[in-house]
Amino acid sequence: MTCLNPPAQIIHIGGEKTVTGSCHLLKAHGLNIMVDCGITQGAESAMDIREWPVLPSELDYLFLTHAHIDHIGRIPEIIEKGFTGEILCTHPTKALLGPMLKDAIGFSRLDSYKSEKILKTIDEFSWGFEYHRDFKLKKGVRFRFSLAGHILGSCFIRFEIQEQGPASGKPFSIIFSGDLGNRDTPILPDPDPPASCDLLILESTYGDRLHEDRSYRISRLGQALKKALADNGKVYIPAFALGRTQELLYEIDRLFAKDEWRKNNPPVPVFVDSPLGLAITEIYSSLSEFWDSESGELLDQNDHPFDFAHLYSVERFKDHLRLLDIPGPAIIIAGSGMCTGGRIINHLNKGLKDSRNDIFFVGYQAKGTPGRDIIKYADRPNGYVILKDAITPIKAKINTLTGYSAHADQKGLINWVKSMPQKPGRIKLVHGESKSRKTLAAELTRMGYSVDV
Repeated sequence: MTCLNPPAQIIHIGGEKTVTGSCHLLKAHGLNIMVDCGITQGAESAMDIREWPVLPSELDYLFLTHAHIDHIGRIPEIIEKGFTGEILCTHPTKALLGPMLKDAIGFSRLDSYKSEKILKTIDEFSWGFEYHRDFKLKKGVRFRFSLAGHILGSCFIRFEIQEQGPASGKPFSIIFSGDLGNRDTPILPDPDPPASCDLLILESTYGDRLHEDRSYRISRLGQALKKALADNGKVYIPAFALGRTQELLYEIDRLFAKDEWRKNNPPVPVFVDSPLGLAITEIYSSLSEFWDSESGELLDQNDHPFDFAHLYSVERFKDHLRLLDIPGPAIIIAGSGMCTGGRIINHLNKGLKDSRNDIFFVGYQAKGTPGRDIIKYADRPNGYVILKDAITPIKAKINTLTGYSAHADQKGLINWVKSMPQKPGRIKLVHGESKSRKTLAAELTRMGYSVDV
């Protein structure tokens, strides 16, 4: 719990000391405002809804920072348990919400009738809002969405809570960072600098690490792919359907368009083996007004950044089964990003056993996930991973490209905080493993910030 002077209180229901399961309750002037409502992944566990400090039926508003499942995945559950409030997010997040939750519900115990009813209810309850505009809630509470640069539609949220009564002064301000992205990310505008605030709730996923230099990312990807494909093996890239898949397609398109690549490398087929990834890519294409200027210019020149020669969509399951046995060289992008499920599992069950193949990890791998285990045990003698209760030996080469992380690293987080016109009154670190939070806290404290871990 983060205790504040009146008029507000924050209770961290999920994601306070973990990387997944973000869920924070803001209580102000009798309003119950929830920020994100996500599921946990890997070894992390979520608080039972029966232990929440409020009932879902008592929630007035649910704000969403973005549409990743670890920030939205429990929405069907709170709908089932009586939530009838409003769901507020940016316009792109509103567009992505339905497909993401429909896919998640597909793995639940709900029958098709109840699933469709819940999805319809979510659509009716949710509202899209513009960036960079102030909006009023009830009882002197205002909010603003600003660009977070994590995925399309991602935002950080600034709340202002006005003291009520004749002696009311300056409003108390709180910023929830959500997941902050990096600068110079394909497709996405850079994160906005934050306004000053009294309290900053800040993510810390990579609070103890620095990413590779992003300016060399495409050349690094090209070097890695050239080396990996030289022995006619396959390159498997576990990728989340939302954000990472589109970013990879953009970068591979840029790479394949280079004269040097075309001159020195034969055409390589690229398969997107993810029905959800394909659906999300279509939605991304329809939201070009929210892209960065570089991507928009490519589109204006009839160079679509998610479409290129030798790119193939694998939608039907029977085609997925055929893809398992095709010869290399080939690049296969499939979910889930942490290898916790999805079609990537079938690919890894076959592909990990072959030393000609390569696995490219391009995102965070939470504790307790198969992706984390593959990285951990790959260099050990007779290393293996358990996939679908079966032991799979790790003989393929494992590559970790940290330059593709959708989260800001330590330097990015600190620079974002430093861009505030004035230091925040306090910073509360969330959304990070213990080492990440403590390391980032030490750096910020050294710089004169007041930090809670």
